[in-house]
Amino acid sequence: MTIDVDTPATPVLPAAAGQRPVARSPLRRLGAAARQPILVLSWIIVLVVLGWAVAPQLFTAHGPYDGNTAASFLPPGTEHWFGTDRLGRDLFARSVYGARTTLTATLLAVLIAFGIGTVVGLVSGFVGGIVDTVIMRLVDVFLAIPSLLLAMVVVSVLGYSTNNIALAVGISAIASFARVMRAEVLVVVHQDYVRAAYGVGVRRLGVMLRHVVPNSLGSVVALAALEVGSAVLAVAALGFLGYGAPPPQPEWGLLVAEGRDYVAVYPWASIMPGAALAIVVVATHRISTSLRKDRRR
Repeated sequence: MTIDVDTPATPVLPAAAGQRPVARSPLRRLGAAARQPILVLSWIIVLVVLGWAVAPQLFTAHGPYDGNTAASFLPPGTEHWFGTDRLGRDLFARSVYGARTTLTATLLAVLIAFGIGTVVGLVSGFVGGIVDTVIMRLVDVFLAIPSLLLAMVVVSVLGYSTNNIALAVGISAIASFARVMRAEVLVVVHQDYVRAAYGVGVRRLGVMLRHVVPNSLGSVVALAALEVGSAVLAVAALGFLGYGAPPPQPEWGLLVAEGRDYVAVYPWASIMPGAALAIVVVATHRISTSLRKDRRR
């Protein structure tokens, strides 16, 4: 039996006699969230937009392809909330139906980046040595390339389609997830409970799966929430540039692009779909900020 004289044990005393630390219950967290109206509004916006993607027909009576040239470029009003485009199609309906295309590509991109980036960061931080050095140098190369430019290169090689946009955006975001996951793993592997697991004979694979992975995912999940907003912007930007869904399929970036030639005379043709896009991005960013704050507590 050995005694470590350099790190004397410090007794842990209860806060008060008869009291136990109280964990934050889900109801307590819900009450804390209710005191943040901006956060509540952000969740409402995200849930509504998800509703657009799942059941768009519940939110509008107009179809995304129903046009009437006699009603072209009508301003926003009670009949057409976002106005109409040059073919008389309802812009709100096209924005609602376009949510499915944009959000499907966004979620696929985030899943690709989260899955591959998490595995790469886990291997880099847990194995260490030359493996860590090689992986991190490759990650640095990817981080040095602007993500949108990298996505444009990938989609140019693969071909123009929404699925290829999702793959391109996901590939461009892998490096960010890998770096965050590696940083978390490097912190966790030096914790006392990991050393204790090795001390009682747990194998490396068991330590990684039972201790390292569960305790390293918090910041990566928060990054995934933040990356949703960035991926929405990237998917819309590529759609705006013509790399995504072909007309007349509704897609948020394409809707903004279709109205850009008329923005000086009929500004709502681009501003209304663009405003909806911006609101969704801001809402996801606010939710991500809240998740990161909860992670630090």
